[in-house]
Amino acid sequence: MQPASKISVIVTTYNRPDALTAVIEACFAQDDPHFELIIADDGSTNNTRDCVEALRRRSPVPLRHVWQPDEGFRAARVRNLGTLAASGDYIVFLDGDCIPEKNFVSQHRRLARPGFLVSGSRVLLSERYTRVLLETHVNLHRLRAIDRLKLRLGGDFNKFLQTVMVLPDAGRERRKFSWRRIKSCNLAVWRSDLDRVNGFDQSFKGWGHEDSDLVVRLFNAGVHRKDGAFATEVYHLWHHENRRDQETSNREIVLRRAADGTRVATAGLQELAAELAPHA
Repeated sequence: MQPASKISVIVTTYNRPDALTAVIEACFAQDDPHFELIIADDGSTNNTRDCVEALRRRSPVPLRHVWQPDEGFRAARVRNLGTLAASGDYIVFLDGDCIPEKNFVSQHRRLARPGFLVSGSRVLLSERYTRVLLETHVNLHRLRAIDRLKLRLGGDFNKFLQTVMVLPDAGRERRKFSWRRIKSCNLAVWRSDLDRVNGFDQSFKGWGHEDSDLVVRLFNAGVHRKDGAFATEVYHLWHHENRRDQETSNREIVLRRAADGTRVATAGLQELAAELAPHA
């Protein structure tokens, strides 16, 4: 098995510095320190910029902040922007409201295998517990199994076993494509595979399915999927649902590409690199 020599964790964010701080603090506490952090910012204001600068000054790992103007929901573009800034050969995408377990990086490194992406798993937190966690700075890494069970029974976690167990690698490979549990809030992909399909497609408008589209095109290009559940858990802080007015049309594009074998993004990494070149 070829190990990932350097991992880049790309954390997307938008105007939620309290959640971002909790996420980055958890990244600082990883049991595997051999990675870099790229904060990919979809147009946040100076509050987030100041937060990132404070985090950067005490970061135990290399940390960069890339930013794009706020022109609506442009998750595909900002993830491409983060990818272009990354130096790793293995990219782990993480959202700025998803707090990783202490072994998040080491487990992603363990599961990395050429020819596969890893679709990670998440634990949904309640609105109440999200507020408590952010206000009192709860350290999720220090929760005992009994604490996690109480949170599950009280409705503050939507899962329990995944928070206390790590299962072996056997049986994780999915040769048949499925959209189930594909979330770019916790997704690991080889940089060479991202280059091969031209990254996320920035032509997607509004919320929805730009992550499914990436995975469909990767599958069309011969990249299979590994299930990261019971190994790569993150704790997804509660938030209001995004507007989904473009979801249906985006889904139709993905279905069409799954059927016709599309591999390369219409507007992706190459186009963004060319756009940025005059300003480099």
